[in-house]
Amino acid sequence: MKLSRRRLFTLLAAAAAAGTGGLGARAATARYYDGPISDHFDGVRFLDPDGVPPKSIRDLIRWWSSGRKSEWPLAYPSPYSDRPPPRVSGSSLRVAFVGHASLLVQAGGLNVLIDPVWSERVSPLSFAGPRRVNDPGIAFEALPDIDAVLVSHCHYDHLDLATLSRLAATHRPRVITPLGNDFIMRRHDPAIRAEAYDWGDRVDLGTLAVTLMPMQHWSARHFFDRNKALWAAFGIETPAGRIHHVGDSGYGEGRRFRDARRQGPIRLAILPIGAYEPRWFMREQHMNPQESVKAFLDLGAELALAHHHGTFHLTDEAIDAPERALIEARSTAGIAPERFRVLKPGEAWELS
Repeated sequence: MKLSRRRLFTLLAAAAAAGTGGLGARAATARYYDGPISDHFDGVRFLDPDGVPPKSIRDLIRWWSSGRKSEWPLAYPSPYSDRPPPRVSGSSLRVAFVGHASLLVQAGGLNVLIDPVWSERVSPLSFAGPRRVNDPGIAFEALPDIDAVLVSHCHYDHLDLATLSRLAATHRPRVITPLGNDFIMRRHDPAIRAEAYDWGDRVDLGTLAVTLMPMQHWSARHFFDRNKALWAAFGIETPAGRIHHVGDSGYGEGRRFRDARRQGPIRLAILPIGAYEPRWFMREQHMNPQESVKAFLDLGAELALAHHHGTFHLTDEAIDAPERALIEARSTAGIAPERFRVLKPGEAWELS
């Protein structure tokens, strides 16, 4: 039964991509970004010169045919619900965990959302695909005024067009994103104030600044548009210290993290710990908790916060497996629990 549901979702997703609106055809022919060729752009598609190309559709079918996906509860509610302050100023920093990969960062008097997803599903379909098992840790109506949004890449669990449209209508934030993702956003809703940047670009937000940095990943919205939009980590300069945020990334040889360390001391690393099984399929694109601990040590960060777990059932591991594995990896590396924290949706971490 589990396999048939997966096959059904695959067929439905393909139909959505190629369906009546011509979305798949447009994605196949559209040039999301038109710029000079570089070491990570061939004129049409982006690539990671130190990474590995994404797995094939055949590999995807092989994985989905294994039938090893753990059962998740239909509901996994958090006991927390955050009501953020209007602003956080001075040398203080507040990070609230909304759920999965969505966070609210408050520092320097500015409010910044990262990879905001308030939708019920992360899917090209409104009626099928991964569905959230807990509510967003901050009710949308309880958000403070949002000044900027950072979107790391275009996978559905990071780039949620419905949420970006809601934010555009109610907050009008600047949306900072890697090259090509602005095309996806503006095609959906011209009101989204998308600004696209390349690896190495630094964006001044006033009291904060953001630098887009390489990470080992890939991109796609459908089967037809692989790597037509870039992906990036974010180095965020705040009065409370530097944040290094990674949306999704394979560990590889750890070079990207050691390179980031050379940019200056890192107060807080925000690192993914979930969606990592099976390793033969996920290793090049998603770190497991042991690799996230290695990345934390490579970065030389003072503190770390885990994300990308516990809300959307994307891969084979159990819902609590990432946290349990992180506890073990943290202990093995001699890292105190308060240095690499796991929050539930609606919890916040205040640093001063």
